[in-house]
Amino acid sequence: MNLTTVLLFLAFVQVNGYLHLDWEVPNQALNLSLYEDVLDSEECQKQIGLLQNNTFLLSLFLDSGIRLPRGLLTGNTVDLGNYHQCLQINATLHNTDIEGKYCMIRVPLNQELQLQPISTSQPSHFDPFSIHLDEDTITKIKDYKLKRAGLKALFGAELNEIRSGPGKPLEFSVLRLAVCIPKPCTTKEAISGLLFNVTSLGFQYEDDFCRLPNDKPWVPADFTAFGIFSLIGLLSFLSTYYELNHIFGRNRDPKSANQIFCMFSVYSNTKRLLTFKSLPGSLECLDGVRALAMLWVLLGHSFSSQLFTYNAIESFQWVLSYEGLWLTSGHITVDTFFMLSGLLVVYTSAGKLTSVGLLKNIHIFYLNRLLRMFPILATTALLEASVFNRISDGPVWDTIVSQTHRCRTFWWSTLLHVQNYLNSENVCIGATWYLAIDVQLHLLSPLILVWVLSGNKRIAWSALTAGVVLSLTAATVYNFINEFPTGMITAERGDEMMYYMVYYYMNTLTRAPPFLVGMVFGYLLHTYRGKPVNISTILNLTLWALSLSLLLVVCYCTHPTMQPGWDNQTVDSFINSFMRPAWALGLGWVIFACVHGYGGPINWFLTLNVWKLPARLSYAMYILHFSLMMIFNSSNTAPIYFSVPYIIFLFYGYFVLTFIVAIVLTVLIDMPFSILFKLLLDKIKGKKSTKSVDDRNLFKNASVMQRHVNYHASNNNNGVQKFD
Repeated sequence: MNLTTVLLFLAFVQVNGYLHLDWEVPNQALNLSLYEDVLDSEECQKQIGLLQNNTFLLSLFLDSGIRLPRGLLTGNTVDLGNYHQCLQINATLHNTDIEGKYCMIRVPLNQELQLQPISTSQPSHFDPFSIHLDEDTITKIKDYKLKRAGLKALFGAELNEIRSGPGKPLEFSVLRLAVCIPKPCTTKEAISGLLFNVTSLGFQYEDDFCRLPNDKPWVPADFTAFGIFSLIGLLSFLSTYYELNHIFGRNRDPKSANQIFCMFSVYSNTKRLLTFKSLPGSLECLDGVRALAMLWVLLGHSFSSQLFTYNAIESFQWVLSYEGLWLTSGHITVDTFFMLSGLLVVYTSAGKLTSVGLLKNIHIFYLNRLLRMFPILATTALLEASVFNRISDGPVWDTIVSQTHRCRTFWWSTLLHVQNYLNSENVCIGATWYLAIDVQLHLLSPLILVWVLSGNKRIAWSALTAGVVLSLTAATVYNFINEFPTGMITAERGDEMMYYMVYYYMNTLTRAPPFLVGMVFGYLLHTYRGKPVNISTILNLTLWALSLSLLLVVCYCTHPTMQPGWDNQTVDSFINSFMRPAWALGLGWVIFACVHGYGGPINWFLTLNVWKLPARLSYAMYILHFSLMMIFNSSNTAPIYFSVPYIIFLFYGYFVLTFIVAIVLTVLIDMPFSILFKLLLDKIKGKKSTKSVDDRNLFKNASVMQRHVNYHASNNNNGVQKFD
């Protein structure tokens, strides 16, 4: 069974045996029973009567609640009221405690209210939206909402926004309005008592959710998280104290310190994180490639993670324009990581292992990969299940509540790297769909790698060529059969968003070609490792022109397919099949040229020292960034006004926050456990700790997005000594 056969089997399983587990959420993030327990119709009527006689307190409720959304004609259908003011209402009138309860309701646009006019006794029909939104405006609102919901769903948000059952209008056709009501009341009782009679007026709406102060219960996940993080903090303090006392208090040689006692030392781990040493054979330009790809991911998600905007139509029009091309093409940057992963798995293995050696140590090859990913991944899952739900709050905190629910229920599918096939609509840490595919491809890579390491170049090139051709053929057939749209943002096919993401975007078969192209370039780099490569100036310029043109064409190719009126499935399927391996091909030449001295100013730029630390932290930043963005955005108390400069300004803040958190988790958790896992792997291998550096480094370097840059880690002798 070859790699392509396995990938075809996985694709068949996903299309024909897709598993959706509708499990009940244990230990809810919010105390749902609290909202039912506080309801008391008699007490509600009493408090409404008291409010009607207290103008100031009534004004607080009304000021915190329902009003027509600002920016309705430009696409905004949401008014969030005044969340914090509502929940802070706590007064006593005539020995009665009156507290505020914040609720969101959904009001359909297509309803008529029956009003009794002052001048006549005959009823009249009044359409509150007689402003008559034109069809073009409504269509743009619909398209914008579908795209935003699709992007949110891709990273783990609720899918109810883009699914509508019988009788349930899509989100674009409803207003989401905040109301502030007395705690014992239902929304109907409060609106009828304080504003107007809901029944006689024919006012239709649906309850969305309600919030109360202190409605986040302490559950086992919270105790587990705070217990583990407190223990790690204590170990870090004791370990740091031991090492600093050993070095500076007793003036002893740092190398004589007990390695186990120094494992959690903030001092040595930070020093190791910030130490860079390059030796011959290092692929220096990968620092810049990896860091820039990570920045592109963060920048793209700075736009897509915004929950509500006042000028939704304007933002959607910008996305469809040429000005937004650099953003809408950003999805291709993930294929950069797939390509680098395939490249490094070959480059770091070839010349260090034989086929027999790989097969004998295949369990170490797999274990190292899985264990190296585990600390940051498990830590983020635990943060999602507990801490992130508690560090802030806001009127749209339901997004974070949903993330908390998913991680408390489906954390195991994330840690097992199967979330792109198993319940992929409820992914804990949504961005890890990439990690699942990358791990799956890495686990399958020995099916080709074993031939590459055979020592016979003809066999190696035949295996690599066959892998690329067969995977590309299989993916092409799959794409043409299933007729996917070309992206998450398509004006004509917004209703196919989840079909595209689940069965194409998160599918191992469709993302395998860039990985295999990376393996080809990895072997090519190995073949010419330490050897001069003679390329004429004309040929070099020609290849650069072709590769850069190819990269630009890939960035542009989906732009026409996003526009209204596009209807060419053949082109859609062709683009889906070839744009990702084409991106890997163009990028592969850039890396090859830079490594062998034909990169010129591009190589200078990619090898700048400024990229080294972001590249080393890229894995942690990728896992953490979207969760941190959603916490910030879910804390907003009102929609934002979309403008490119403002979102870029937010991006700077997102980057700094993610960068700092990534450093903290790397120093306190990732590095200590990396040392621990290495000691365990040495035990499993049954070899002494004085084994050669090269043998050890094969297994350390199997990951493209590891926190320590692959080649720096493999060639840093001091770092290896610390791991011993």
